[in-house]
Amino acid sequence: QVQLVESGGGLVQAGGSLRLSCAASGRTSRRYAMGWFRQAPGKEREVVVAISWSGVSTYYADSVKGRFTISRDNAKNTVVLQMNSLKLEDTAVYYCAADDKRIGISLSAGEYDYWGQGTQVTVSS
Repeated sequence: QVQLVESGGGLVQAGGSLRLSCAASGRTSRRYAMGWFRQAPGKEREVVVAISWSGVSTYYADSVKGRFTISRDNAKNTVVLQMNSLKLEDTAVYYCAADDKRIGISLSAGEYDYWGQGTQVTVSS
């Protein structure tokens, strides 16, 4: 089992920045792909960014390209999502997820095995 805990959400004005962190514990000796998903009210959960085990391969949804950056530190079992130039439409609950079946990019929520509890990001005008 892997436990994931997100932190760093909050309220920010449009154009501002937030930094989300995801700390993994438990069976962290396994190698796993990581991703951040978000879910806004009335909408389906969507992948925002994903990163391979090595960190070499990354994926960014078109809506966040150029604004969000994902990074990971496997020695510290952490993944960080730096969010800049935030927009109103970025408002959602953000979830960190781990897929321990692969070390490459994983884009489907159904493929992820472990999820954090979520952290609220609210962007105001």
